[in-house]
Amino acid sequence: MNSKDTLIRDIRIYQAVSQISQPIADATHDISKIAFYVLETEAANGVVGQGYLLSFHYSPGAIEGALKDLKRFILDREYHIYETAQIQKDYEIESEYFGIVGLQRWALATLNVSLWDAWARTLGQPVYRLFGCHRKPIPVYGSGGWLSYSDQELVDEVVNYKKRGFTAVKIKVGSPDMERDVRRLHLVREAVGPDLKIMMDANQGMDVPSAVKLISQVEDLGIFWFEEPVVNTDFEGYAVIHAKTHISLAMGEREYSTVALRELIGRRALDLWQPDLIRLGGVEAWRDSAALANAYHIPVLPHYYKDYDVPLLATVANPYGAESFDWIDGIIDVPMTLNNGYALQREGNGWGFSFLHQYMTEIR
Repeated sequence: MNSKDTLIRDIRIYQAVSQISQPIADATHDISKIAFYVLETEAANGVVGQGYLLSFHYSPGAIEGALKDLKRFILDREYHIYETAQIQKDYEIESEYFGIVGLQRWALATLNVSLWDAWARTLGQPVYRLFGCHRKPIPVYGSGGWLSYSDQELVDEVVNYKKRGFTAVKIKVGSPDMERDVRRLHLVREAVGPDLKIMMDANQGMDVPSAVKLISQVEDLGIFWFEEPVVNTDFEGYAVIHAKTHISLAMGEREYSTVALRELIGRRALDLWQPDLIRLGGVEAWRDSAALANAYHIPVLPHYYKDYDVPLLATVANPYGAESFDWIDGIIDVPMTLNNGYALQREGNGWGFSFLHQYMTEIR
């Protein structure tokens, strides 16, 4: 391989919309569209890597601006596709004035993911094999249960997950009327039977007293864990809920660093760590956070990006599972195979899948 073969030659930005896009809502957001930005990095050897971020309908001008700024920064310099650490260091310095936390880190992370894809494809290997790894199946759970669903839509979704072999489902809570949450959770338990695990997610939409009250009202349902009951910065709130109830608490998807993980570890107020690959800053940051969680025996249960998380979970000592949505399956070439509630790492090069260009609109 010529040393110049791995130089970054071009970066392209695309938008894509899920084929099953529909309006949905949780306790804190009304989401009108399931959409993504895809970033392609092309090396001088012609190898192309992709990375994507989940954007929904939010701030397209700001997201596109962050991606374009990063593109200009990279193409004005000479970087190799494997120089992920150097790129992160340089761009964090460049971005410091307005703050790297936020959209600029989303952009940097999306590039990071595409670079790992390009480098692994150049080496002819799946990404997960570039680290010490195992190859055991990863449990996945069916996610959804949106507050915007009718009762019938909710039941249909969880029953479909059960028919597909899932052994766990996650339901949104945090309705203005708590009795609606309680009723919906009972409907789900009746629909799926006693053996399927049920989790609930408030998306930060509750306060401490209401979270404790909801937990007490559904104790008979055997809720497996409770995600983001209160705002992610309320560390003492998590500690109070943890002390007053017997339910496992999960959080992490809002975090741009490991500050919350460290704070909650210190308060013994967290049971499951949910790193978001894009918010944290990419592969290295995701694995660093998993290593910290592992040091305190906290299992890793990542947020949303199963097509990246399943291979990354093969590189950590304490994988707990991955969250499953079908949103990109209709617009990529190799959807992940799920079997009886488990996923196995793809064996194709890189991340093992690519977005199909007929579903992508280039952003110039």
